[in-house]
Amino acid sequence: MKKIIRTICLFSDGVTNQEIEKLERISQTLKEGGFSVQTKRICLSGYRKEINDKELLEKGILLGLGEQTLEGLKENFVDFLKSDNKAINLDLTNENITDEHVNILFKIIENKSDNTFRFTYSFNLPVSSPYFPSAKFGKKGFTVGLQSTDLSANCKSIAEWLEEMKNVWDEIDSLLEPIDGYLGIDSSIAPLFQGSSSLVNFIKRLGLDFSHSATTDIYTIISKFIKENNPKPIGLRGLMFPCLEDFELAEEYEKGNFNIERNIFLSLHSGLGIDTYPIAVDQDKQRVIEILKLVQQLSNKYKKPLSVRFVSDGKAKIGEKTDFKNQYLKDVIIRKL
Repeated sequence: MKKIIRTICLFSDGVTNQEIEKLERISQTLKEGGFSVQTKRICLSGYRKEINDKELLEKGILLGLGEQTLEGLKENFVDFLKSDNKAINLDLTNENITDEHVNILFKIIENKSDNTFRFTYSFNLPVSSPYFPSAKFGKKGFTVGLQSTDLSANCKSIAEWLEEMKNVWDEIDSLLEPIDGYLGIDSSIAPLFQGSSSLVNFIKRLGLDFSHSATTDIYTIISKFIKENNPKPIGLRGLMFPCLEDFELAEEYEKGNFNIERNIFLSLHSGLGIDTYPIAVDQDKQRVIEILKLVQQLSNKYKKPLSVRFVSDGKAKIGEKTDFKNQYLKDVIIRKL
């Protein structure tokens, strides 16, 4: 069983040596407790053009600039396009969604397609989630998020896996409680790659076909547990269905088993939205507006955090295979939305 911390995220007004040292201390505490740490991140309370995000990246620290308004993003858009290490989300919770909002995505696709990975549309996001690009500043402190799928490696049932998660949350809580600024654990399920790191792989190991599982209560059982049994809950606390980060989910997408409709259905009862979902450079923009409007309405109707992150390699059209050159994204033949 691998105990993997997907991310430690420090929420701050700025980036100083003190913040960087604190991140390192937290990381060291978790490593000494038997955890491996994948990423360290800092999310700021507002957009900062002056931060040397490249220097941070060289130190292994990812930079989040949180939730943006349309006007604020327009002001900082050129700076965002230049960056290789700034993640943001555009809040559409109460916006009248138009071409202008969708054009932003297509400008990123055209000018710096890599940055589609660091950009998402957001609806009713809670503060203090450590997961980028959905992180949103609420107050100073730090939170952690896990790659909990790996805890399922030797589990023969959902109940076993959930028990492993609960034990690990309690461990983390004991380790971090003495550290000043500890805000909590985002118990979201964040799958990655294949094998025991993939949520779809776990579903298959239980003897279920992914398509069949979509109309069972398996995902509601998991999402209920992670909300109710977290000893120090904060952030999103939902199931992620990252289409191209969970490589076995990407295979289901290519088979036609993970279309937008199914993605939204699963997100509505258990998930957190549309995540790392492939979009073609020749996709009809009106269709994107329709999807954003629907997700907005569902998020507001059910008071549920949702986001929409479409990713593009800047070249692939409908029916063509992507070439992301990104270790976290599996290349697929893109389908029309």
